[in-house]
Amino acid sequence: MGLEKILSVAGKPGLYKLITQTRTGFVAESLLDAKRITVSLRSSVSVLSEIAIYTLEEEVPLREVFQKIQTKEEGGKTSISHKDEKIKLEEYFFEVLPDYDEDRVYVSDIKKVIQWYNILIDNKITDFSSEEVTSEESSEE
Repeated sequence: MGLEKILSVAGKPGLYKLITQTRTGFVAESLLDAKRITVSLRSSVSVLSEIAIYTLEEEVPLREVFQKIQTKEEGGKTSISHKDEKIKLEEYFFEVLPDYDEDRVYVSDIKKVIQWYNILIDNKITDFSSEEVTSEESSEE
Protein backbone atom coordinates (compact mmCIF):
# COMPACT_ATOMS: atom_id res chain seq x y z
CA MET A 1 0.00 0.00 0.00
CA GLY A 2 1.34 3.41 -0.95
CA LEU A 3 1.07 6.74 0.79
CA GLU A 4 -1.82 7.68 -1.55
CA LYS A 5 -4.24 5.79 0.73
CA ILE A 6 -2.82 7.01 4.06
CA LEU A 7 -4.49 10.05 5.63
CA SER A 8 -4.00 12.46 8.47
CA VAL A 9 -7.29 13.75 9.86
CA ALA A 10 -7.23 17.06 11.75
CA GLY A 11 -8.24 16.63 15.38
CA LYS A 12 -7.69 12.85 15.32
CA PRO A 13 -4.48 11.19 16.55
CA GLY A 14 -2.33 9.01 14.32
CA LEU A 15 -2.85 8.02 10.71
CA TYR A 16 -5.76 6.45 8.85
CA LYS A 17 -6.09 4.11 5.91
CA LEU A 18 -8.74 5.07 3.34
CA ILE A 19 -11.31 2.26 3.14
CA THR A 20 -14.08 3.62 0.90
CA GLN A 21 -15.73 6.83 -0.22
CA THR A 22 -19.33 7.70 0.62
CA ARG A 23 -21.70 10.41 -0.60
CA THR A 24 -20.89 12.62 2.40
CA GLY A 25 -17.21 11.81 2.86
CA PHE A 26 -15.36 8.57 3.43
CA VAL A 27 -14.66 5.73 5.83
CA ALA A 28 -11.15 5.38 7.23
CA GLU A 29 -9.48 2.87 9.54
CA SER A 30 -7.02 3.92 12.23
CA LEU A 31 -3.52 2.49 11.90
CA LEU A 32 -3.20 2.74 15.70
CA ASP A 33 -6.18 0.69 16.87
CA ALA A 34 -7.95 -0.48 13.66
CA LYS A 35 -11.16 1.36 14.59
CA ARG A 36 -13.17 2.71 11.68
CA ILE A 37 -14.40 6.28 11.54
CA THR A 38 -16.59 8.25 9.14
CA VAL A 39 -15.02 11.51 7.99
CA SER A 40 -17.14 14.24 6.42
CA LEU A 41 -16.02 16.26 3.43
CA ARG A 42 -15.87 19.33 5.68
CA SER A 43 -13.08 17.81 7.79
CA SER A 44 -9.51 18.87 7.19
CA VAL A 45 -7.76 15.82 5.75
CA SER A 46 -4.24 15.49 4.31
CA VAL A 47 -3.08 12.65 2.09
CA LEU A 48 0.53 11.76 2.97
CA SER A 49 1.56 11.55 -0.69
CA GLU A 50 0.62 15.24 -1.10
CA ILE A 51 2.63 16.56 1.88
CA ALA A 52 6.07 18.12 1.40
CA ILE A 53 8.73 19.53 3.74
CA TYR A 54 10.28 22.95 3.09
CA THR A 55 14.01 23.09 2.41
CA LEU A 56 16.13 26.10 1.56
CA GLU A 57 15.85 25.39 -2.19
CA GLU A 58 12.64 23.44 -2.76
CA GLU A 59 9.89 21.38 -1.19
CA VAL A 60 10.83 17.72 -0.61
CA PRO A 61 7.96 15.21 -0.79
CA LEU A 62 7.26 13.45 2.50
CA ARG A 63 7.92 10.07 0.85
CA GLU A 64 11.54 11.16 0.21
CA VAL A 65 11.95 12.27 3.83
CA PHE A 66 10.60 8.86 4.94
CA GLN A 67 13.11 7.16 2.60
CA LYS A 68 15.97 9.13 4.16
CA ILE A 69 14.81 8.19 7.69
CA GLN A 70 14.47 4.57 6.57
CA THR A 71 18.03 4.60 5.21
CA LYS A 72 19.39 6.22 8.38
CA GLU A 73 17.56 3.74 10.62
CA GLU A 74 18.30 0.74 8.35
CA GLY A 75 14.59 0.00 7.91
CA GLY A 76 13.70 0.12 11.60
CA LYS A 77 11.94 2.59 13.84
CA THR A 78 13.53 5.93 14.68
CA SER A 79 16.20 6.04 17.35
CA ILE A 80 14.41 8.98 19.02
CA SER A 81 10.82 9.46 20.13
CA HIS A 82 8.50 12.18 18.85
CA LYS A 83 8.22 13.18 22.53
CA ASP A 84 11.94 14.00 22.93
CA GLU A 85 13.16 17.52 23.63
CA LYS A 86 13.13 20.18 20.93
CA ILE A 87 16.93 20.27 20.46
CA LYS A 88 17.18 16.47 20.03
CA LEU A 89 14.37 16.48 17.46
CA GLU A 90 15.98 19.32 15.49
CA GLU A 91 19.41 17.60 15.54
CA TYR A 92 17.87 14.34 14.32
CA PHE A 93 15.94 16.06 11.53
CA PHE A 94 19.06 17.99 10.51
CA GLU A 95 20.87 14.64 10.06
CA VAL A 96 18.02 13.35 7.90
CA LEU A 97 17.38 16.53 5.88
CA PRO A 98 20.37 18.88 6.32
CA ASP A 99 18.91 21.74 4.28
CA TYR A 100 15.42 21.87 5.81
CA ASP A 101 14.11 25.41 6.34
CA GLU A 102 14.30 25.99 10.10
CA ASP A 103 12.05 29.06 9.82
CA ARG A 104 9.16 27.21 8.16
CA VAL A 105 9.50 23.68 9.55
CA TYR A 106 8.41 23.76 13.18
CA VAL A 107 9.19 21.26 15.94
CA SER A 108 5.52 20.18 15.81
CA ASP A 109 6.06 19.24 12.14
CA ILE A 110 9.19 17.23 13.00
CA LYS A 111 7.25 15.42 15.75
CA LYS A 112 4.51 14.49 13.27
CA VAL A 113 6.99 13.20 10.68
CA ILE A 114 8.75 11.01 13.26
CA GLN A 115 5.48 9.76 14.75
CA TRP A 116 3.99 9.04 11.30
CA TYR A 117 7.12 7.20 10.17
CA ASN A 118 7.01 4.95 13.26
CA ILE A 119 3.28 4.26 12.78
CA LEU A 120 3.90 3.26 9.15
CA ILE A 121 6.80 0.97 10.16
CA ASP A 122 4.63 -0.63 12.89
CA ASN A 123 1.98 -1.34 10.23
CA LYS A 124 4.57 -2.77 7.81
CA ILE A 125 4.06 0.05 5.30
CA THR A 126 7.68 0.43 4.28
CA ASP A 127 7.65 1.13 0.54
CA PHE A 128 8.20 4.87 0.29
CA SER A 129 9.48 4.79 -3.28
CA SER A 130 7.70 6.87 -5.87
CA GLU A 131 4.64 5.32 -7.51
CA GLU A 132 5.81 6.64 -10.88
CA VAL A 133 7.38 4.11 -13.24
CA THR A 134 10.68 5.22 -14.73
CA SER A 135 11.01 4.75 -18.46
CA GLU A 136 14.82 4.57 -18.45
CA GLU A 137 14.90 0.78 -18.23
CA SER A 138 12.38 0.28 -21.02
CA SER A 139 14.33 2.41 -23.51
CA GLU A 140 17.05 -0.20 -24.07
CA GLU A 141 17.67 -1.09 -27.70
